[in-house]
Amino acid sequence: MSAFDDIPDQLARLKQRGMYRRRRVIDSALAPEVAIGGGHVLNFCSNDYLGLANDERIRDAFKAGVDRWGVGAGASHLVCGHTAAHHELEEALADFTGRPRALLFSNGYAANLGTINALVGAHDRVFEDRLNHASLLDGGWVSRAAFHWYEHANIGDLEQGLAAQASHRTLIVSDGTFSMDGDQAPLDELVSAGRRHDAWVMIDDAHGFGVHGPRGCGLVDPARYGLADVPVLMATLGKAVGTFGAFVAGDEALIEFLIQRARNYIYTTALPSAVAVATLKSLEIIADEEWRRTHLQALIRRFRSGAERIGWDLLPSDTPIQPLVVGESGHAVALSQALEARGVLITAIRPPTVPAGTARLRITLTAGHSEADVDRLLAALAEVRETVAEGC
Repeated sequence: MSAFDDIPDQLARLKQRGMYRRRRVIDSALAPEVAIGGGHVLNFCSNDYLGLANDERIRDAFKAGVDRWGVGAGASHLVCGHTAAHHELEEALADFTGRPRALLFSNGYAANLGTINALVGAHDRVFEDRLNHASLLDGGWVSRAAFHWYEHANIGDLEQGLAAQASHRTLIVSDGTFSMDGDQAPLDELVSAGRRHDAWVMIDDAHGFGVHGPRGCGLVDPARYGLADVPVLMATLGKAVGTFGAFVAGDEALIEFLIQRARNYIYTTALPSAVAVATLKSLEIIADEEWRRTHLQALIRRFRSGAERIGWDLLPSDTPIQPLVVGESGHAVALSQALEARGVLITAIRPPTVPAGTARLRITLTAGHSEADVDRLLAALAEVRETVAEGC
């Protein structure tokens, strides 16, 4: 008997525990309303926070990029895949974040894994918030540095670990906005801890870039946090920006070091140049159209007020991520299915993505939604609370 013969049994156990995941097939472009299973549903589970993923201007820029550059880069950046379009986007991202340079990665997972592993290794230490994204945690675990958790957003716990012993290099790593809880890192305290203990701070602003800050610069506002405060800034382009890829921004030495040492950069085909062209157009829109952030914040307030009124308890979050924790995985799945039957799409998030006993509906709002869409969501939540979620 092969050691792999128990895979069907493992799959069966996942189903019994409400942990089995199935992919949905979406039959339309990303929008507040999408086609699925022969019908249409309101989509409240995408990360397209500013409603730009299907913006006509960005689509046109992408098409022009394909006409100019083709559909594939054909090689890594260090071979022959780095085009003028990539270079222009890196310069624009550096300017957008108020940093000397930026470096494109093909995706956020690669950016986090590659950056952490380039910066720390044996004889170093890395401290990570317990609720960090999987890509950050994986980067710390495989780096060969001494890996330390600290309790979520607990600076006292972090400081206790930092004071324990010295090392060659110490890196503090945190999400800016936590993807499953929707709360934000205590940036001021993290920066102060880094200074006191001679540690670098790395912030993953994947869910804040474009959404927060002046002109959408993100949580790490360059007017407030300099290079000495947050030496390593990472953000993704597939959420509020609406395209694809990721970048790391910092000083000249950091970016040159990553070009030389970040294996996830060196050994990965560059993202298509047409994506870079589309992203440049998106950055223009993000900077110019403040109404998107204003409208999004108004929807967040409307949703939270309505959810409280109908008796749902939400985690504290003023971000587009509005988690509704229900506890057991089976319960979360039942709620998700009941909502979908009422024309509202919200995915059930279960362990190991979130800690055991904290399965949830991760509701995400976007600037593409209307007040009427939010009201429809609230009506559906009120109905399923009566029929499915009694006792939550």
